[in-house]
Amino acid sequence: MARRFFVGGNWKMNGNKESLEQLITILNTASLDDQTEVVCAAPSIYLDFARSLLDPGIGVSAQNCYKVAKGAFTGEISPAMIKDCGADWVILGHSERRHVFGESDELIGQKVAHALESDLGVIACIGEKLEEREAGTTEEVVYAQTQVIAENVTDWGKVVLAYEPVWAIGTGKTATPEQAQEVHEKLRAWFRANVSDDVSESLRIIYGGSVTGANCRELASQGDVDGFLVGGASLKPEFVDIINARA
Repeated sequence: MARRFFVGGNWKMNGNKESLEQLITILNTASLDDQTEVVCAAPSIYLDFARSLLDPGIGVSAQNCYKVAKGAFTGEISPAMIKDCGADWVILGHSERRHVFGESDELIGQKVAHALESDLGVIACIGEKLEEREAGTTEEVVYAQTQVIAENVTDWGKVVLAYEPVWAIGTGKTATPEQAQEVHEKLRAWFRANVSDDVSESLRIIYGGSVTGANCRELASQGDVDGFLVGGASLKPEFVDIINARA
């Protein structure tokens, strides 16, 4: 079964209306590979703005959400609010949420469950830190993170799994195409063993970690790399080249 290439742009805490409108104009006027699903993750305060300006063929995602629909949770946003702004996706478990804001596997799992119940697509992130890779525990770490996500998923059709080695995010270091393929292949085998053959075959496993216009084609050529979650480069014109990495 062919898996549709997926490219997410995580704008993180960047941009203002002027700069984001310029970026959106570039995306709306570029020739984008129609075989690729494109989703832009805007800061929550700009979800409405991004959705109103982006071409309808480009999806919009939030960068985080909470585990319940409403209530006394100052500063949080819910999947219901995200959907009300016209966005269809949310990023959950990003390493910055895990390591800067201290989100636990358990909390991320609860968020995944609630987002899916609310009919949002989930870009679920996993990945090891540099010391974990150097200690040889990459598999152990990513399997444990994946396990908690898997326990909270009912419909895998609405999930994209993003493998992001933490040591490669924003550092300029990129996993080699071989390193990325090796982990993606092992993750697919994990799904075969722990979930099902069908999910293993159909689930899109995308790579994140200093993806650029210069390295995207070689990464995209790997058999188990089904797309990218792009940080810094998603705010630049080269994001178009990354979207077209398989064109």
